[in-house]
Amino acid sequence: MIKKGYVDISLGQVHYRQRQGAGTAAVYLHQTASSSRMWEQVITAFTPGRRHLAFDTPGFGGSDDPPGMPAMADYGRWLTEAIDACAVGTFDLVGHHTGACIAAEIVALVPERVRSVAMIGPLPLTPAERETFRQHYSTPFSPTADGQYLLDTWEYLRQLGADSELALHHRELIDTVRAYYGRFQAYSAVWDQDFTALFQAIDCPLLLMCAGDDVLYPYFQRAGKMRPEAGRRQLRGTNFEPDQDSQSIVEALQAFWPAQQAGADTAQ
Repeated sequence: MIKKGYVDISLGQVHYRQRQGAGTAAVYLHQTASSSRMWEQVITAFTPGRRHLAFDTPGFGGSDDPPGMPAMADYGRWLTEAIDACAVGTFDLVGHHTGACIAAEIVALVPERVRSVAMIGPLPLTPAERETFRQHYSTPFSPTADGQYLLDTWEYLRQLGADSELALHHRELIDTVRAYYGRFQAYSAVWDQDFTALFQAIDCPLLLMCAGDDVLYPYFQRAGKMRPEAGRRQLRGTNFEPDQDSQSIVEALQAFWPAQQAGADTAQ
């Protein structure tokens, strides 16, 4: 049902997972330091109908690594190039954590093509809060000769809630170890981004979701107050909602996506 492939962009190659279909595509952007694998349960919970595309952000999964220290606008541009390379016109965006930050950049870049935006864990942080997060979530888990960084990563993911399932914990360990430097690059871009300004400027239907035990839950509540017209859905789980509560996400997206797609967006 899900096939994998690569597209060429100005940076190099971007890896994606795709479920073929017709109509407006749904485009999924993952959190740091996961990959497009985190969206598989969500994508496969829909019956055939529409096209679903989940990308590995540069520096993660199977995508090429970016040089230097990219800005969040660079990630937005690269993934827009990947969307273009997949021959996508208008699309619905779904972003989780860092993916929500990238989604905001894509909306700013091609607003006429983004039909709607759904965000899991939006993060309208103050400058002081961004600096606090920088201190806790930007240090790379660099490889060490004794392998201690593997145990450190395992424990870090446990604290975030990945230990709800052993398979999830193991998968996220592999993705995080692969992206040990990409994690540093992407998180640095997150803390440098003025997400709040981009978030307030979004001018299309908006859906906000988050689990109560997600580290970004307080900012999900803040985002809802900033955009009271947006749809809201509280999820179950921790920071891995697409695995821990995929059905609620599918139900929320199905109800949210514009009516003209409703016939194709039927959950199993």
